[in-house]
Amino acid sequence: MNIIIVGGGQVGSYLAALLVKDNNKVTLVEERQKQLTLLNNEFKGVNIIAGGFTDPAVLEKAGIEKADVVVAVTAKDETNLVVSTLAKFEFGVGRVIARVNNPKNNWIFTPEMGVDVGLNQADLMAHIVAEEMSLGDMMMLMKLNKGKHSLIQEKVHPKSPAVGKSLRDLGLPVECVLCAVIRDSNLIIPRGDTVLEANDEILAVSHVSKIKTLAAFLAPKE
Repeated sequence: MNIIIVGGGQVGSYLAALLVKDNNKVTLVEERQKQLTLLNNEFKGVNIIAGGFTDPAVLEKAGIEKADVVVAVTAKDETNLVVSTLAKFEFGVGRVIARVNNPKNNWIFTPEMGVDVGLNQADLMAHIVAEEMSLGDMMMLMKLNKGKHSLIQEKVHPKSPAVGKSLRDLGLPVECVLCAVIRDSNLIIPRGDTVLEANDEILAVSHVSKIKTLAAFLAPKE
């Protein structure tokens, strides 16, 4: 993919490094001279453009008219919003993602302002901490569908009521889907007649409202 990242600070540079590893074409736009020096010394394979974040001429030089995705991750919300609006409505970029630094500004980062996805760092961190505290030994591997679903990993406790039962008899909520069972280093694609054993590792996709329910199925019976 052809991706433009506006803002070459810690977030932007780290994101660029991740995307380059996946063989994406990445262009970084940065206006601070000190940061430009650091970026030019650090990155190979990333096109670095010097100039104002919200300057249309600079964005054109970065190739925004051919970009598949524009990501605005500067430290100023007003800058990220202007970049998003320009990218979406002036240059017709298909996917625009913007960083929200101040949670109070989250309300304005909407599709009407050119933002397809607004990433509120404080809100994301708070939810992750709260979920980690409530999930116990369950591990959350990935957020899906804008945070509405999660890919999670959990071990079947030896005293769980699920031990010895087939999946069709578990009575799991329809919002929970077991994707894989890892048993003795072997991956099993689960079917309705798959019987769970103690210490099986379960990979499942669940709606966030049903994660605790799934955890209760795999935990020891009280």
